[in-house]
Amino acid sequence: MIVAFSVTPLGVGEDVGEYVADAVRVVRASGLPNRTDAMFTSIEGDWDEVMQVIKQAVAAVEARAPRVSLVLKADIRPGVTDALTAKVETVERHLAD
Repeated sequence: MIVAFSVTPLGVGEDVGEYVADAVRVVRASGLPNRTDAMFTSIEGDWDEVMQVIKQAVAAVEARAPRVSLVLKADIRPGVTDALTAKVETVERHLAD
């Protein structure tokens, strides 16, 4: 599965980059395939391992913020691996046509 998620601290002001970085550090340390962009971090793996990493990422932000918002979008497709890269490559191939 691939899960795109966004974890945002609330009640800490407008500059939230350092809090988001805490969450991204957790994801990168997990060893699972991942990608971060301006709005979401995507992570790929099986259900249990992905959700555990997201839970840990939320906990990292929650440790420093009084309230946390979490947004998730999941693509659950058993038996598929490396979809994080393959999906982007497919779009790029169509753009090159």
